[in-house]
Amino acid sequence: MKWNKKLGVMTMALSLSGLLVACGEDDTTDNNTHMNDQMEETMDHGDMDMSGSGDVPAGLQDAENPTFNVGDQAVISEAHMPGMEGAEATIVGAYDTVVYSISYDPMHGGERVRDHKWIIHEEIVDAKADAYEPGDEVTVDAEHMNGMGGATATIDSSEETTVYMVDFELDNGERVTNHKWVTEDELSAE
Repeated sequence: MKWNKKLGVMTMALSLSGLLVACGEDDTTDNNTHMNDQMEETMDHGDMDMSGSGDVPAGLQDAENPTFNVGDQAVISEAHMPGMEGAEATIVGAYDTVVYSISYDPMHGGERVRDHKWIIHEEIVDAKADAYEPGDEVTVDAEHMNGMGGATATIDSSEETTVYMVDFELDNGERVTNHKWVTEDELSAE
C-alpha cells in the first residue's frame, strides 16, 4: 500500500511539473505557430535567417542584363516567409545563375524542410559544372536557415534565371537586409 501511495504522489508531481512548464511558455510559441500556419504546410521557415552579410559565393557572376538594377525598387510577389509578399524591395545585387528549391533534413534534427526557396548553384558543395536536376542529391553550403549548412538536400526544382539580393521591410515593420534570394519572376515593377 505504501508503494502505491508513493507512486501516486510521484505521478501527481510529474503532472504538475508538466503543467507548470506548459504555463511558463511565452507568446513566442504561439506567434511562431501562427506564422508557420500562414506558410504552406510543407514549409517551416521559422528558423530562416532573413538578413545576411551581403557576401556572395565565390564564382557568382553579376547579371549582364537584369530586369532590375542595383538601387531599383520592386515589389515582392511571393512569400518565402510571413509578411514578405507585397513588400517593396530595394535591389542590392543581381546575379545570373541556376536557382534550386530543395528539401532537406536539418543538421540539428527536427522535421524535414520541404520545397525551400532558394539556394543557388554556387551554394552547393563541390558543385558540378552543369545544373542539377530534380531528384539529384547535393550538400548545401549555405545557412539561410538554422541547420541548413552541410545538410544533404534533394533538388525539387531547377531554373536558370537572374536572382536578386534585396532589402525590404516586413509588414510587421522588421527591416530585412541582404536577403538571399528572390528570383526575377518573384519581383514586379511598382
